[in-house]
Amino acid sequence: MSVHRNTYGPEMDERSFRLFVEAYSDDLLYYACYLLHSREEAEEVVSDVFLEVWQNRGNLSGIQNMKAWLLTLVHNRSISCLRQRANVPDSVLLEEAGANALPADLQTPDEQLVSREEIARINRVINSFPPRCRQVFVLAKIEKLPYKEIARMLGISVKTIDNHIANALKQIRAVLEK
Repeated sequence: MSVHRNTYGPEMDERSFRLFVEAYSDDLLYYACYLLHSREEAEEVVSDVFLEVWQNRGNLSGIQNMKAWLLTLVHNRSISCLRQRANVPDSVLLEEAGANALPADLQTPDEQLVSREEIARINRVINSFPPRCRQVFVLAKIEKLPYKEIARMLGISVKTIDNHIANALKQIRAVLEK
């Protein structure tokens, strides 16, 4: 089912919103289930995302790629859910997010050029990092948190973060050059 851009925005009525939900709910639910491994939690995450969309429907017209934006919302809420589940607010393991933590719909055009095979190889390398290095890498490169924020969260120096990231990128580069 196709949702036309002219239905986005403050003029979106309940019928248009129902069509909007129908158009995107399966993909969002699938992605949330993939991340959370719990249909109940996934349904709650997707429901929360759609509630947020309805409450902010006046701002939808400026969104260029609706599906990517919605998947980003689901991703962020799922990661928060995983953190709450683990009761570790400042860390998330890549295994919790799954082997393809960066779905193609969320990637920039440059990232889309990287083949699925290369992404799988990169994920294997990331999973082989020592736990602290992996945690720093995920927070910096996947969650895109500033180094200062990561340093504060983990109680380590920015220089230590630089070292972890440099070592991680060196290992990833070595795998990609093979």
